[in-house]
Amino acid sequence: MIGMLRGKVWEIQTDKLVLDVQGTGYLLAVPYGLLSKLHPGLELVLYTHVVSREDELSLYGFSSLAEKEIFLQMLSVSGIGPKAALSILSTLGSAQAQSAIAGENLTVLTKVPGIGKKTAQRLVLELREKFKGKAGVDESYVSLEGAGLQSEALETLLALGFSLEEGKRALARVQTDGRELTIEEQVKEALRSIALQK
Repeated sequence: MIGMLRGKVWEIQTDKLVLDVQGTGYLLAVPYGLLSKLHPGLELVLYTHVVSREDELSLYGFSSLAEKEIFLQMLSVSGIGPKAALSILSTLGSAQAQSAIAGENLTVLTKVPGIGKKTAQRLVLELREKFKGKAGVDESYVSLEGAGLQSEALETLLALGFSLEEGKRALARVQTDGRELTIEEQVKEALRSIALQK
């Protein structure tokens, strides 16, 4: 089994990358948060998990063992396949995913593409005790609904494909100059901020 790969980023696709390991190109599905930080030629170490089925042989890559462990724990939940688990990590990031599950925050979990209320409930039921008290888990995680205008701007960024962590960081950098910005203005400023960071 392939547990780890070290090589250079050869190609970046929409939701995957090709890692060149001594002349062999491995195609890996990775969380969007990682993908957005990469560029061809970058040396990279990925902790990997192989999914082998009758009709599929896929390789998933993670930037840390902790992130891989969260992925595997989500796979242990009935009805959660590798694509759904990766979608959760891509949308929320590992810390926010753990926080949402530990805090039983169905509102945040159902923002993830492909995760409905019943699936979110199963995740909470089966994993909340495992994630409670973990380092990096914010037990006081607040719902997006409780944050007023900024939460709507954040939801817009999520709909545009940015992860929860990226959206929150971008909105935190928005300069208001003491005035109240509309949702549209917040989103524009956040997008400008994201563009400047790349």
